[in-house]
Amino acid sequence: MKRKLVCMAAVSLFAVCSLVLPALAAEKLTMGEKSFIKEAASGGMMEVELGQMAKDKAKSQEVKDFAQRMVTDHGKANEELKSAVGNRVKMPTKMELKHKSTVEKLSKASADEFDKKYAEAMVKDHKKDVEKFTKESKKVKDPELKGWIDKTLPVLEQHLQHARDMAHKLGVAEK
Repeated sequence: MKRKLVCMAAVSLFAVCSLVLPALAAEKLTMGEKSFIKEAASGGMMEVELGQMAKDKAKSQEVKDFAQRMVTDHGKANEELKSAVGNRVKMPTKMELKHKSTVEKLSKASADEFDKKYAEAMVKDHKKDVEKFTKESKKVKDPELKGWIDKTLPVLEQHLQHARDMAHKLGVAEK
């Protein structure tokens, strides 16, 4: 009888552990994942801020339309990122220095050069984003974060193509 109770207790403990431990592991984000999240959120904030700026400063309607898409898509992506990671990481409220620098640089562009500078910045930024997201999609272990990356990557690829087309029409050579 005692042996039967011990066996039942061991089986029960094993069953509980097999359910709880994977759930606890899913809660943890690696330092690399946290770093990626913060960089992605900062980049998204930059895209929204630059999009708002471009809607006001751009001369070309195509640039204004692209800018509106950046505001909409990157604003939505940042909200979805917050939902995907929940309270497992403190989301940044300010842009990283490199993103802030890009915003400041574009804010100083003259009205005549703004459209080209914005298009150039969008190509450069989205190339980096697509590379980073592609790399992270293969490395990330957290299922919610991976799902967000895999959902966001095709949108970033569309943005890159649109930015390249826009830059080409404005006579901006890709660097």
